[in-house]
Amino acid sequence: MTINQPTGSPATGPLGAESAANRETADWKALRGDVEGIADVAVERGRGFVSAARGHAEEYVERRKGDAAQSVNDLARTVRDSSKTFEDRPNIRAFFDSAAEGLEHLGTQIENKSFSEFYEDAEALARRAPVAVAVATFVTGFVVARFIKSSSVSAVRDRDLDLRDAPIRDGSLRGGTLRDVPAPGLHRDHGV
Repeated sequence: MTINQPTGSPATGPLGAESAANRETADWKALRGDVEGIADVAVERGRGFVSAARGHAEEYVERRKGDAAQSVNDLARTVRDSSKTFEDRPNIRAFFDSAAEGLEHLGTQIENKSFSEFYEDAEALARRAPVAVAVATFVTGFVVARFIKSSSVSAVRDRDLDLRDAPIRDGSLRGGTLRDVPAPGLHRDHGV
């Protein structure tokens, strides 16, 4: 070793510290490049996933739109048939007939439009009348929630009726509730 050459460990000597800083900077640049590459791949895969999902949704809607149109047309027929019960009230009958015509028009549109056309129409409606869309969404959610709640309440009521009507087996209670059963280890006082 000659006297003019710098010596020392990378962490101690002046050239060693500079070399360590350069290596650290290079490592950070390499890491940043790796992260950017991963992000680019993730974005591209995300776009591919969204594109595939949209393609599957369009394909599913195209397969099912005939069934949906038939259901809407059946509903229109039912509304029109129910309007016949209001022969003596022309205003109410006109309302039902108008609703039936609207449903028939919707059924025709479902058959004739593609998924992308429906999406564009919904997007345009949301831009033109965002308050109406918000109110319609709220009302739809409210109706669905009420339907679910009423379905679950009737199911519980039916189950309770089935339990009351069940024959007495193995000491089970008829028409009683769990409150009628004493806690384990406690005895019911029968007034003795």
